Amino acid sequence: MTRIGIFFGSNTGNTRKIAKMIKKRFPDDERIADPLNVNKATPELIAGYDHLILGTPTLGEGLLPGLDADCQQESWAEFLPRLADVDFSGKTVALYGLGDQEKYPDNFADALGELYEFVKTRGAKVVGQWPTDGYDFIASKAEVDGEFVGLVQDLDNQKMLLEDRLETWLLLIAKEFGLVLK
Repeated sequence: MTRIGIFFGSNTGNTRKIAKMIKKRFPDDERIADPLNVNKATPELIAGYDHLILGTPTLGEGLLPGLDADCQQESWAEFLPRLADVDFSGKTVALYGLGDQEKYPDNFADALGELYEFVKTRGAKVVGQWPTDGYDFIASKAEVDGEFVGLVQDLDNQKMLLEDRLETWLLLIAKEFGLVLK
C-alpha cells in the first residue's frame, strides 16, 4: 500500500520533472505513489498519506503557481485553500522548490516558503532542510534560521547542480521516510 505521496505544482514542467526523478530513485518501492499535479489532486487524497513530498516553482516576484500568476491551469494557489481543513498533524513533509536567484534575488524561492508555512501551521513535521551555501540571493521566504525549508533548485542558473543536490537531499529525507536509495 502506498503511504508516500509526491505532489507538485508546475508551470513549465520543471517541478514535474523533479517529481519524476524522485520517484525514479525508488523504482521498486511500492509505498511511493506516482507523482501527481495538484490540479488533479483532492484534499482527501493528500490527507490519506502519512508522508508527503511537495514541490513548487516560484513564479515572477514570489508567486505560487496558479491562474493569478498567468499559469494556464490551476495549481497551488487554487489548491491550498481547498486544503485549509486538512490536519497535517502526524504527517512528515519534505519540500522542494524552484527559483531564479539572478532574476529574482529579492524573493528567491518564496513560494516554497509559503508552502512551508501552510503545512507547518497545520501541524506537519517538515524535514529535509537545505543549506543556503552555494546560492547568491538577497531574501527568501523559504529561508528559516539560516537554512532553506527544503531543497531549492535554480535550473535557470545552476542546472548542472540538479542531480547532485537532489541525490544529497534524498539521502537526507530517506531515513525520515523509511526509504533506501537504490
